Amino acid sequence: MERDQGVIDDWKRLYDAAIRFGRIQSWRWMADSELFGVQNPYTGEMGYCCVLGSLGELFGLMVHLGTEGLVGYLKIQAGEIGAHDMDIVHVQKCLMVSFEDREDLDEPDLRTIRQLGLRFRGRKAWPLFRNYLPGYYPWYLQGDEVKYLTLVLEQAREVGLRVKENRTLLAPVREGVVFVRIPRKEEGRFVWSDAWLEPEAPKRKVVRKDEVFDELRLQRIKRRALNHAGAWEVDFFYSPTPVREGTERPWFPYTLLCVDHDSGLVLHVFLAPHWRYRSEFLTQLLSLIEREGRLPERILVVKTEVDELLGPVFSGLGIRSERVRELGALDEAKVSLFEFFADA
Repeated sequence: MERDQGVIDDWKRLYDAAIRFGRIQSWRWMADSELFGVQNPYTGEMGYCCVLGSLGELFGLMVHLGTEGLVGYLKIQAGEIGAHDMDIVHVQKCLMVSFEDREDLDEPDLRTIRQLGLRFRGRKAWPLFRNYLPGYYPWYLQGDEVKYLTLVLEQAREVGLRVKENRTLLAPVREGVVFVRIPRKEEGRFVWSDAWLEPEAPKRKVVRKDEVFDELRLQRIKRRALNHAGAWEVDFFYSPTPVREGTERPWFPYTLLCVDHDSGLVLHVFLAPHWRYRSEFLTQLLSLIEREGRLPERILVVKTEVDELLGPVFSGLGIRSERVRELGALDEAKVSLFEFFADA
């Protein structure tokens, strides 16, 4: 289905901005560690931008959205998540334009290009636009994302040319601040100015006990006075295979895996939508305890989120939660599980 005229005009401006940004090839003098911000005039949210291409592999621009997007970017920059880690796509909340080969584009991308009457030739010449959101498959831009990314590309071009002339432009004037471009509207158009701003602190998610598990069920388990023995390895991670309901955006199920530390036996696997996994994972683990008729002495975890969710509940059952560097038995089971997903 072709886009209506108002929408296609927005896309025309986006492609024009991408072409103009790509022509200056700012990745020849800018690294992806050089960060700058462009405020969204429609929402007030800050987008933190980095130019891609200094390694000669992927060329384009990433716009990390808000504090959540910035945190994901910083985790990757710090090496907490490696380039080949499957979780890398799930820490990114961003808009992205990259320059790809024709075969890397989907039919909706090519249809828009045909409707605009554009032509691209050669390798790494075809603009590709995507939205990345944790837990979801990379997707096409929607609504005001097209308008905002157009403005970002225009500002990224300007910032790139200024950095070429002044290599210290993005060097922080003090610790913890980022160079940003701020818009204001004058006579129907945006006028941009420089500023140095400190990013907003991440908001901590607070979840009440009664929102995530059944207190009465926990008390019933305690009254059974089950024996404690051994250790369980527990982890949460995204399934590598997305699912899709109708025409909705595909999403990745969040997976609970519990493995006996000594035997390597898989005790439980459960998949849940990532937006409601907390209560479902706790319910599943309580069901596992009821089925096994025993309690582990310890649960071994790697990730903070697993410890924060399970630690308080399991400590009420006399189970110790231990943070470890790796989960040997679980990692082996995870490989087999991913092979199963790939063959399904």
